[in-house]
Amino acid sequence: MLLIGGSALALAMVAGFIYWDNSAHYENTDDAFIAARQYAVTSRVAGYIASVAVTDNQHVHAGEVIAQIDDRDYKTSLEQAQAQVAAAQANLENTQAQKLVQQANVEQAKAQIEQAKANLVFAQEQDSRYQTMMKSGSGTIQEAQQYEAQLRQQEATLNTDEASLTAAQRQLDAYGPQIASAEAIVKQDQAQLDQAKLNLSYTTIVAAQPGRVVQLSAGDGQYVQTGSNLAMFVPDKLWVTANFKETQLEHMRPGQPVSLTIDAYGGRTISGHVASVQPGSGTAFSLLPAENATGNYVKIVQRVPVKIELDDVPSDIALGPGMSVVPTVRTDPTASVWESLRDLL
Repeated sequence: MLLIGGSALALAMVAGFIYWDNSAHYENTDDAFIAARQYAVTSRVAGYIASVAVTDNQHVHAGEVIAQIDDRDYKTSLEQAQAQVAAAQANLENTQAQKLVQQANVEQAKAQIEQAKANLVFAQEQDSRYQTMMKSGSGTIQEAQQYEAQLRQQEATLNTDEASLTAAQRQLDAYGPQIASAEAIVKQDQAQLDQAKLNLSYTTIVAAQPGRVVQLSAGDGQYVQTGSNLAMFVPDKLWVTANFKETQLEHMRPGQPVSLTIDAYGGRTISGHVASVQPGSGTAFSLLPAENATGNYVKIVQRVPVKIELDDVPSDIALGPGMSVVPTVRTDPTASVWESLRDLL
């Protein structure tokens, strides 16, 4: 009997050591939940919902239509904006064409001045010649007076042409601000056109990424304001937030493999890996952190959130935020005694 009892005790001690050694390679917790960056699907424009293309809990791909808002008013606004841009562009082009015409007028006025200067030089020479001839007696006073009058006429013509050039140049300079104003109107109308295009595109509400539509509240014929919630969206990108005790973190590092048991699927397991360990306990980042500077203090082991990313999720498993899992992290990569015996057998 003593031999049997001793053998049983030894066997129990060996089994206990093997269990302890194997457990020392892992850390687990049942304080873990599926997490995601879920967000509200909202309307960016106001209007009546023409159609809803999805149902509750439906999976959608990126770019897939979720709902359509009646776009007739926004199409009309777009056409009006297009007409305003066309009118503003036509006004700009007309002003630019007028500037070109005025530039031609300035060049013509300059040419007239050059011609007037040449005529003036000729008139000065003729006047000087006949004045000399009159004084020498070879010319008449009438001829001298006639060419003097022509000289005065050419001087007046030159003055008139110079005044015309000055006026034409001022008109040309005035087109600079006019064109700048016309260009500003085109830009303003173009901005309104771009906004009209955006508003029209906002009437089609699409999924920004793959995921599931949940808590759908939108319905056909419903009027929605800008910013109204139509549904909640849960992206396919999920992870696990596991709250480990701080005493379990000594050997836990990013990249370590994790086996996750899913409560909702009868203990079925999926694989993952440690992504990161939060630098602080969960209570340290709460809205009202615990204040321990009091006379009565009881030490409590703190929980530290650990982010675990999922490696692959079978298509027949539908996970969602808040679902419970039990993660087991392999913190020691060396083989345990049990694993060594199992491999030998």
